[in-house]
Amino acid sequence: MRTRQSTAFVFLLLFPVLVFAQAKQDALVQLTDKVDRHYNNLQSMRSHFTEDYHGAGMSRSESGTLWLKKPGKMRWEYDHPRKKLFLSDGKTAWFYVPGEQQARKAPVSKIDDIRSPLRFLLGKTKLRKEFDQLGIAPNIKPLNEGDIVLRGSPKGMEDRLSLVVLEVTPEGRMDRIEIEEVDGAMTDFRFTDMVENQPVADNLFHFTPPAGVEVVEGTDLGE
Repeated sequence: MRTRQSTAFVFLLLFPVLVFAQAKQDALVQLTDKVDRHYNNLQSMRSHFTEDYHGAGMSRSESGTLWLKKPGKMRWEYDHPRKKLFLSDGKTAWFYVPGEQQARKAPVSKIDDIRSPLRFLLGKTKLRKEFDQLGIAPNIKPLNEGDIVLRGSPKGMEDRLSLVVLEVTPEGRMDRIEIEEVDGAMTDFRFTDMVENQPVADNLFHFTPPAGVEVVEGTDLGE
């Protein structure tokens, strides 16, 4: 009888914890399902972005316009503090700084670039399959009131990235993506003034090097 009483007492102590854990899991499933539906229905997007980097003893802040179009097309057009261009047509990626004598080119499947994890927004999104240990992070304050912050480790990129933080609106749109690399470097992308599912021409995602510019092929399309 005493053993049964002890078991019942322990269960009563643990019951609120179990209920809370289940509630958190339910909230995570509901939110990630909203994200999946939002981006699976997204065909194109234009957004202003800011990109803040801290690492390797340096910091920089840049901004510009991002275009996305399914399947797999993206164009990062930087305009501050200097102009530069990173784009992909889904198969080939390019990086070019106007005025320089070289343009870098690489197959999308092989590029080693901090912007490449964002390609999951252009595919058949299933957020809980993209990340290990994905969960709501109540200790990280969102930038925008009402947003919810998620954190997890992206699958298949363990040798490069250790953590990704996603700030998500209640409707399932991402306002912010923060990426932590294994060496401790942090890159914070923030998106504003989004326009979704408007016509975007395919030629925006094609690049022809200017006359006299050498094309260098490789996998590193960074700075």
